[in-house]
Amino acid sequence: MRAEDIEKLKCLKIFRGVMENTFQRAIAPSFLQSFPGGTILLEESKPADFLYIVLDGLVEMSSSATGEETVIEILGPVNLFILAAVLNNDVCLQSARTLTPARILMVPATLIRELLGEDHDFMRAVVFELASAYRRTVKELKNQKLRRGTERLANWLLREERHQGGDGRLTIPYEKRILAAYLGMTAENLSRGFSALSTHGVHIKGLQVDIADVATLAAYARPSPLIDDGEPHFPGTSRSLVDG
Repeated sequence: MRAEDIEKLKCLKIFRGVMENTFQRAIAPSFLQSFPGGTILLEESKPADFLYIVLDGLVEMSSSATGEETVIEILGPVNLFILAAVLNNDVCLQSARTLTPARILMVPATLIRELLGEDHDFMRAVVFELASAYRRTVKELKNQKLRRGTERLANWLLREERHQGGDGRLTIPYEKRILAAYLGMTAENLSRGFSALSTHGVHIKGLQVDIADVATLAAYARPSPLIDDGEPHFPGTSRSLVDG
């Protein structure tokens, strides 16, 4: 594993402050693999055999029921997922698929559970990771419940614009249908949402978006610290999904 990968991993909340021996024990038997885009990493309802950590690339977390499918989250580096399923030794509540070529570290689930009982600081780090993930999940639930689709799109654009340089331009980093599913919209509603936002200075061509006046869009979107944590949804923030 490259030195920069080690440093990325040590910045994860789950490894902060743990004994060096704990960190080495977690990393030594793990698998670092490169996957092409479109690779299914795990399937919903299947056992959680590994804790997954994204080092490079994008991973789509999704779920389906009664013939319908939705995108729950899109993760970039450095993020981990299905921690709750690993800790509970239970099945996954989501499926995971690479959206782009990705490098993924796979830590054996049994080892994670063993380390919990051996390193108090590791257990503490896991608790704080789950607590942070829970709060993010509540914020996302509020985003879905308290905002209309166009408002969710507007706030997503503001976060992406800030993350991609803050110059009033951004590139949607995946297919529009994936963005629509993530925002809880149909492809048709997403298209109508962009049309509605044109009156607030948003112009889209393909995957390129120009925001004529960020302040005008923000006045419409009304971002809130109780919903919007100021971090982009893609990528580069340390996030994990609390529900496994």
